[in-house]
Amino acid sequence: MPVTAIRAATLLALSVSLLAACGKAPEAPARQPATSAPPMVSSAPAPAGVPNHDPSERPGNRASPPMLHPVALGLFETGNPVAESVTGRIRIEGDTIHGENGAEFVTERIAILRGGDEFLPGQRYADALMIGAEHPVELRRVVAETWPTRTPGSAFCRDTQTGYLAITKVAEGENDVVRVMGLRGNDMPAPSAQDVVVCASSSYYARR
Repeated sequence: MPVTAIRAATLLALSVSLLAACGKAPEAPARQPATSAPPMVSSAPAPAGVPNHDPSERPGNRASPPMLHPVALGLFETGNPVAESVTGRIRIEGDTIHGENGAEFVTERIAILRGGDEFLPGQRYADALMIGAEHPVELRRVVAETWPTRTPGSAFCRDTQTGYLAITKVAEGENDVVRVMGLRGNDMPAPSAQDVVVCASSSYYARR
């Protein structure tokens, strides 16, 4: 081969190599900034059997106040002249007391007290109802009262509405004896009460 052809071929190969060396590789696509996804919030209901204590969501599940059980229920015969006058034979029910002479009391059970508790400063249920200091006494507020239809003047508190009834039951021989004391006034019977007056105390009995 002539020298001139050899040189031309060599220059051509060198040019190709230089061009290959100077060539640029294709650029990689630019990386996009990472975006953080919002956190997942679980809305799954609470497991079965776990109570929901939020009163705003389930107001029907609020705890109810404890039930006060009456100390005496049923039909009772009169046990003293006062009982014969103010009510006659009585039937004590959950919220009402019916007298044979037409007297009736719609009541609300307030508390179960003890004989040693005071309904006025220095005056105890134990002394007024002739019971022990630890004996239970049920205090009822009188919501509505109907006076005796036969002898209206013989109402528990005469011509004044009865405010409260204190009821207790004791065992005497073969009988259950129920004693009921009527109270009136603007104050609730308590050691600090000022406006409470004792009306009448009646006695009833029923054979056990």
